[in-house]
Amino acid sequence: MARSLKKGPYIDAKLLKKIQGKKPDDVPMIRTWARSSQISPEMVGFLFGVHNGRQHLEIRVTEEMVGHRLGEFSPTRKFIKHGGKMQKELEQKKKEAEIASAKAAKAETAPVAGAPVKK
Repeated sequence: MARSLKKGPYIDAKLLKKIQGKKPDDVPMIRTWARSSQISPEMVGFLFGVHNGRQHLEIRVTEEMVGHRLGEFSPTRKFIKHGGKMQKELEQKKKEAEIASAKAAKAETAPVAGAPVKK
């Protein structure tokens, strides 16, 4: 559910205090745990380290990010892959095909034994 327009956007007071009167180039990464804080126009250009539960991910704020929340740019889950036995077989076939093509390319560029070498 969206926040009431009467209340205005939620921006963490500590974040605003950290960037108040400073230039983006002068300030190093600002570490924060305030994932629910909205990005305001004053934050454009600053580098934030948004916590994802394990580490701080670096996010440089741009114009297109204004109005979004900081947490949207710091994913908390890492997708590994789907699949099981079939997926492993497909990956193995792909790897074998890459090895075969690399050997074929190497054979084409290598000189043949006993052939005269051009100088």
